[in-house]
Amino acid sequence: MTQDLDTTSPLIAPEPRPGSNLPEYSVGDLARRLKRSIEEEFGFVRVRGEISQPKRHSSGHCYLRLKDDTAVIEAVCWRGTVSKLAVQPAEGLEVIVTGRMTTYPGRSQYQLVIESMELAGEGALLKMLEERKKRLAAEGLFDAARKKPIPFLPDVIGVVTSPTGAVIRDILHRLHDRFPRRVLLWPVAVQGERAAAEVTAAIEGFNRIQPGGPVPRPDLLIVARGGGSLEDLMAFNEENVVRAAAASRIPLISAVGHETDTTLIDFASDRRAPTPTAAAEMAVPVRAELLAQVLDDERRMVGAATRMLAERRTRVEGLARGLGDPRALLEGHAQRLDDRAERLALAAATLLERRRTRLNELGATLRHPRERLAQAEQRLASESRALDGALRHAIVTARGQYERVGGRLSLGPIRVKFGDGSRRLSDLTPRLERGYGKAVEERAAKLAAVGQLLESYSYKGVLARGFALVESGDGKPLTSAAQATPGLAVSLVFADGRAAATVDGPPAADVVEAKPKAAKAKPEPKKPQRPPVQGSLF
Repeated sequence: MTQDLDTTSPLIAPEPRPGSNLPEYSVGDLARRLKRSIEEEFGFVRVRGEISQPKRHSSGHCYLRLKDDTAVIEAVCWRGTVSKLAVQPAEGLEVIVTGRMTTYPGRSQYQLVIESMELAGEGALLKMLEERKKRLAAEGLFDAARKKPIPFLPDVIGVVTSPTGAVIRDILHRLHDRFPRRVLLWPVAVQGERAAAEVTAAIEGFNRIQPGGPVPRPDLLIVARGGGSLEDLMAFNEENVVRAAAASRIPLISAVGHETDTTLIDFASDRRAPTPTAAAEMAVPVRAELLAQVLDDERRMVGAATRMLAERRTRVEGLARGLGDPRALLEGHAQRLDDRAERLALAAATLLERRRTRLNELGATLRHPRERLAQAEQRLASESRALDGALRHAIVTARGQYERVGGRLSLGPIRVKFGDGSRRLSDLTPRLERGYGKAVEERAAKLAAVGQLLESYSYKGVLARGFALVESGDGKPLTSAAQATPGLAVSLVFADGRAAATVDGPPAADVVEAKPKAAKAKPEPKKPQRPPVQGSLF
């Protein structure tokens, strides 16, 4: 039951609505006031938490979450700030970030704009360094096989360090005391946000110097820095610095920190020095010691050569006493040579006289060449006459045999055989045509019989008698009622076409399928085959 009330009556006043006097805001105005309130209240904050879900956008901005065991805060680091961070965001890393709170009206959420980031405690920093060390070692950057030998006496030494610190003065002082060399300094920042990038650029820059150019290419590099805390030495633990040191084609000595300080560049360098002064001592030997060594080697070499000559002289003198006087030996051999020369001249004259006497004896028994030539001409003339007579006799004999055999040669038998062959060839052509036509008729009759037998076995004849073939959707025939499940789409194949159908219900349980026996086709009576007739080939 309802009752209408007259609100105009002075006895009944309308109840005021709550908040009717508050100002009215649009959604954008309210969002902007909230954003301004939060930014004024939290314009500068330091937050400690664990990084979760860091994501680097294609624009260069980095989005992440800071969380602890009770809450989660969205955070963003703009592109210009990401490259300056001392610690790059990583999943699960506990950090302390500095920034300002703001809101993002598009999603109705508040977020922290990060301006700087540092690790929360030395334990987390050491854990991160240990994980980075394992990952770089797995890539083979710390393998001993990659390390190059340090040159014994480099001509030019490149130093990567701060130009204003005590490190460069210690190195130059130690090099001047031991062995003065030419030094090229590449000034870099050894601490801070840009230190890692500058050290990397210095190592790569020294390696890009070409030999023979206006700036000499260093034979050795020294990357040095004084001592400091673990955070101060973080630039030499960055991955880009370690990779640049491992990829350097110039041998590199790392001298970062004091004796107890260890950074990742120490594992990638070719040699580690405990201090920058020790790096200078490893780079060059002591010049005074080298001079003393050279003078000592010279003295020992001269003494050895003197002793060797004395020993050789003593041995030659001993051998000379055992050989005797060479002049006496040569006099006997000279006399024997004169005797042999005289005997040789006499033997040559005697041999020549003996050969002359023998030639005179042979000349008395030899006939004159003209007589021997006349006998040869007579023998040749007699042999020529005998050969001419034999040739005439052979010609006469051959002419008589040709006249006897030529009368018996005739083409009559050949012409007779050629005529018989032509007649036989003309008889073979019609016989071949008749045989080919008969063979074609026999094959056609056999093919027709086989076609009729195949047609009687075809299921299409069964379909023509009123039966139908049931096929599933994929074209396979259904051979049992169990395959016809309810709702199955089937195709009924008739003799004149197909029809689509659907199985409505399950098969009856009391119906026993009886497979009709296929009617045996009566074999056609075999036609009597005539025995093949073998024709004559002639």
